[in-house]
Amino acid sequence: MADRIKEHPILGESPEGRVVTFTYDGKTLEGYEGEPIAVALRTAGVMTHRYTAKKHEPRGVFCAIGRCTDCVMVVDGKPNVRTCITPLREGMCVETQYGATAKEETL
Repeated sequence: MADRIKEHPILGESPEGRVVTFTYDGKTLEGYEGEPIAVALRTAGVMTHRYTAKKHEPRGVFCAIGRCTDCVMVVDGKPNVRTCITPLREGMCVETQYGATAKEETL
């Protein structure tokens, strides 16, 4: 698994432990258990995590330390999860966020 962020400014070194699977918008992806969700997504080429409510503008990782909200996504049905600091677990369901939900048609 190339192109990984090896050291996070807040979380420290990224673990290279057990490979787990998770879903992103219905697609099965892999990442290392315990690494930030955003790292696993970036490695898979996913750069857009959400779209703004008013103008439908794409957002992705900006600060990578949990201070902004650009990387928020719907994780296991819960919106507004900061993926840059949330550890990846086996079987997580990660969805692009549209405004405050996972449903694009609610804009």
